[in-house]
Amino acid sequence: MRILIVGAGAVGGYFGGRLAQAGRDVTFLVRPSRAKQLSQDGLRIISPHGDAVLTPKLVSADKIDTPYDLVFLSVKAYALAVAMNDFAAAVGSETMILPVLNGMRHIDLLTERFGQHAVIGGVCLVAAEIDGEGRIVQLADIQQLVYGERNGETTPRLQTLNATLQERDSTPACPLTSCK
Repeated sequence: MRILIVGAGAVGGYFGGRLAQAGRDVTFLVRPSRAKQLSQDGLRIISPHGDAVLTPKLVSADKIDTPYDLVFLSVKAYALAVAMNDFAAAVGSETMILPVLNGMRHIDLLTERFGQHAVIGGVCLVAAEIDGEGRIVQLADIQQLVYGERNGETTPRLQTLNATLQERDSTPACPLTSCK
């Protein structure tokens, strides 16, 4: 499963970093300044669950040339309109968009732009920030990602997503994820 992380800040960087660390096919959609920082220093996670320094795959909006299976959307609500334009080329007929933004208005905006089928529901719990050195610092040991079809069904695509995010081959991808 090809995963595009939109928002390489504290939340997207944390969950995307953990997925990349577990060997999943993760690419971060980043702006030039964040790309420069990540290229120089790596994606650095400081966490009660173990520190990590990763060399992430990066892409800019103008270089997306094929759809991804999952778009993990973790931008601030005020940046949503720009983000949707940036990742639009990554959305194909079977792409799932998993938003973990505060509030609910983004669901309407995403479904209006990409259709009902593309958008699944999601909530994450993580206490993290980016410190002055550009590192993602997890402030407490809580980390949870809950996701599912918005109509409550368990679908084959959700099962595929769940297999990707859950433990596989004894490698925890996203600790404490759950499919609802």
